[in-house]
Amino acid sequence: MNLKPIKKLGQNFLIDENIIKKIVNCTSISQENEILEIGAGTGNLTEFIIKKKPKKIYLVEKDKKLFEVLKNKFENKLHIFNEDILQFSKSDLLTKNSIIFGNLPYNISSQILTKFIFNFENFKFKMLIFMFQKELADRIIANVNSSNYGRLSILSSWKFNIKKVFDISESAFYPKPKIKSSLLIFTLKKNVFKFQNPKSLEKITRIFFNQRRKKIKKQFFYLFENDLKIINKLNLDLNLRPQNLTPETYFNLAQELEKLRN
Repeated sequence: MNLKPIKKLGQNFLIDENIIKKIVNCTSISQENEILEIGAGTGNLTEFIIKKKPKKIYLVEKDKKLFEVLKNKFENKLHIFNEDILQFSKSDLLTKNSIIFGNLPYNISSQILTKFIFNFENFKFKMLIFMFQKELADRIIANVNSSNYGRLSILSSWKFNIKKVFDISESAFYPKPKIKSSLLIFTLKKNVFKFQNPKSLEKITRIFFNQRRKKIKKQFFYLFENDLKIINKLNLDLNLRPQNLTPETYFNLAQELEKLRN
C-alpha cells in the first residue's frame, strides 16, 4: 500500500477482494442506477462498481492526496468531488434510483448517518449501503429492551428499514482496525412519522438517554411537568427506563412536545 492512511480522518482501506465483491453484489446495480460512493479511498470498491455498468458514478473523497489518486486512476470514467460528505450539497445529481455506498470513516460515521436522517432532505436515493464498526452497527439495529438500544436505534428506525448483511473481519482492512465491521442496508420507509421539526425527536431522545439507567419519571417531568393527559394518552409507565420505550413511544412524545411549544 503506497499511501499511508490518515488516522485523524478515520481511514481504513478495504483490501479484501472477496468482501468487496460481496458488498457490490448485495444489491442489483443496473444502467438505471446512479452510484454515489462516500470515502472512496484508493478506489478498490469503485473498480468493482464500474464493472456493474451503472448509469453514473460519483465519488466523494475529502483527502486531497486520495482525490488525486482517484482522478488519475479512473480518468474520465466517473465524477469525483474533493469534498467533505458532511458539507456535500450536490443533491441534484441523485434520483430515486441512486444507491449510496460508504465504507464510512470510523470517527464520523454516526455523524454521516445522522446527516442522512435529519439534514439531507433534498437527497433522493433508493438505498444506503454503509459499513460501520460492529459495535456502532449493533447500536443502530438494536431492539427495544436490549443493552445496545438507544438514541441511534430510534433515530435510524424513524426513517429507515435496516437490514444487517454480514460482519467483516479486521483482516479485510489496511490498517487493521481493532474490532470487526458490519455492513448495513438502509431503505426509506414508505410511511414516515411526521413532525413539524424532526429535531424534536433528537431532543427527546437526548434528554431521556442522558440518564439511561434511571427511571423516566424525572426526564418526563422536566419536559412535560406532571401532565396526566399525556401519561394516559400514551399509556406511559414512569417507572420504566429509557431502553424500555419503543421507537413509536418516542415519536409520540416528540409530537406531544411540539404541541406544547405551539
